[in-house]
Amino acid sequence: MAARAGKAEMEPESLYNLLQLPKAVGRPAEEELPQGEKKKYLPPTSRGDPKFEELQKVLMDWINAKLLPEHIVVRSLEEDIFDGLILHHLFQTLTGLRLDVEEMALTVPNQRRKLEAVLEAVNRSLQAEDQPLKWSMDAIFNKDLLATLHLLVALAKRFQPDLPLPTNVQVEVITMESTKSGLKSEKSVEQLTECSTDKDLATNDVFDELFKLAPEKVSAVKEAIVNFVNQKLDRLGLSVQNLDTQFADGVLLLLLIGQLEGFFLHLKEFYLTPTCPAEMLHNVTLALELLKDEGLLSYPISPEDIVNKDTKSTLRVLYSLFRKHKLKENADSTPRGSPN
Repeated sequence: MAARAGKAEMEPESLYNLLQLPKAVGRPAEEELPQGEKKKYLPPTSRGDPKFEELQKVLMDWINAKLLPEHIVVRSLEEDIFDGLILHHLFQTLTGLRLDVEEMALTVPNQRRKLEAVLEAVNRSLQAEDQPLKWSMDAIFNKDLLATLHLLVALAKRFQPDLPLPTNVQVEVITMESTKSGLKSEKSVEQLTECSTDKDLATNDVFDELFKLAPEKVSAVKEAIVNFVNQKLDRLGLSVQNLDTQFADGVLLLLLIGQLEGFFLHLKEFYLTPTCPAEMLHNVTLALELLKDEGLLSYPISPEDIVNKDTKSTLRVLYSLFRKHKLKENADSTPRGSPN
């Protein structure tokens, strides 16, 4: 294998700092906000997220199926829900309750009154009046897609719990605030559906947010981990130059675990020179099992993701080793008396 480049090793504190997410981002639009007000924006990357699009499609299909007998068709959640008409029909279909509101509201004041009355009934039915709501009459009426989705997800969970909503749907949101000193912006991740399985919950970790909110830091994190790995593999005369590809067959991963955890792996237990995906998968599966046995993986990782060179999964595995052994080294090397 190629000789390791002599780069200075990055201190672990620097890596932890890199895993912190940015507090603010640039302004997404030139629209002025009245002082003291906040507004959320969905950047194009969020709108184009496959799971976000899937959630909208599932909800639209559900609404259209419920309202099919009334010949009502929803084509856009943003454009079709805001005036209360479809929400009115959906609520009556789901609950069997009749609301004393006008059927067709054509003027803006009438539409707002109708939407307000329908939302009051919806909130009572959801038993959500005393809870912080993720939607409001103004947000729905102003075609706020996030607020609309939160409302529809709550209705689906209450009245159609078996609806197969995609799990762990989260999107990056930019919040703009107008202050005396000017506009301030902040990035955050908004959760739209729950993590319904341990796997979904586990994968919602710092690396998900790192890749989504601070992709410019990924290369620095990779470099820090590669430096740590090469320090350990140097004893075997091995080195890593490309984190994305060199762990895919599981060989270096097994040797690294053996060095750090004190395992002796017999050559009969794994393939030293795997020649096919099945042998690579065997190696990676064995490595992950060893890490689980040592309590180092707090979330499940698919061995197929490692074999398929998924950077995020590879980083999660290597960081679990980094976190344990680099911290231990720092504790062991803390100066006592005069510094070295």
